[in-house]
Amino acid sequence: MANIITSIRIICNVVLLFCPTLSPAFYSLYLVAGFSDMIDGVVARKTNTVSEFGSTLDTFADFVFVVVCLIKLIPIMDIPVWLYLWIAIIAFIKGINVVSGYVMQRKFVAVHTVMNKVTGALLFILPLTLSIMDLKYSALVVCTIATFAAVQEGHYIRTEREG
Repeated sequence: MANIITSIRIICNVVLLFCPTLSPAFYSLYLVAGFSDMIDGVVARKTNTVSEFGSTLDTFADFVFVVVCLIKLIPIMDIPVWLYLWIAIIAFIKGINVVSGYVMQRKFVAVHTVMNKVTGALLFILPLTLSIMDLKYSALVVCTIATFAAVQEGHYIRTEREG
């Protein structure tokens, strides 16, 4: 059941590509995708169906969600250069984490830390705040926490700890 919920999230993410940005349809699918992300892990734990495949599928769905949101939101946002650079640094750290996880453990490693979950929640809320808060302030908070989460994730991968 949890993998079905995660698969629905992937479908919602893809359909988001075809919705006008920040339209009611966009927000509806965006919220369904976000809430499904919140419940798939809970369902997996409650039904005792947690699996490595499910964890990888969840990470893939998160990746698709981020990419789709970037494709849809970047063109409508006035993003300062410093923010692009910071996002690139976070992506670089996350890339190093993926490579080092594979090198060290000979498999794709997904570490679901509390800080990664906080980052995900903040990223989820960010588009909902665009009309009430200046992006540079909200992005400062999100990028600070995302940087910490990426560094922590790398530490956990290299010490083979769970999040």
